[in-house]
Amino acid sequence: MSIQDKIDFCIAEGEKLTGARVYYREDWECYYFDVAGKFFGLLSNHSEKGSFITLKNLPGRNEVLRSTYKSIVPGYYTNKAHWNSIDVTTDEVSQDMLAALIETSYQLVVAKLPKKIRDTI
Repeated sequence: MSIQDKIDFCIAEGEKLTGARVYYREDWECYYFDVAGKFFGLLSNHSEKGSFITLKNLPGRNEVLRSTYKSIVPGYYTNKAHWNSIDVTTDEVSQDMLAALIETSYQLVVAKLPKKIRDTI
């Protein structure tokens, strides 16, 4: 699968989630995954080695993921306990796992939104 295919896959997965928007942020030079004004993912637009998607997860789960997969590292420019950056230029992380990680990140961010906002999503 090409890097562009993976980028397209990640964007499509984010857009399947209720209330989610995925758009390119020129100022950050990345795709921004947003729900109710809060980000749940950042996807670099590079096609060379080292293109990453940064996603939220539980701290304990993050430690397990990092110790299991070489392509998962502490999140760039984010809280390292809560965020991972996943190299999407490798095939180490399957599409199904990547989809599940995107959904987990989305669910964790939605859970922290005020109830009034969650009820509208």
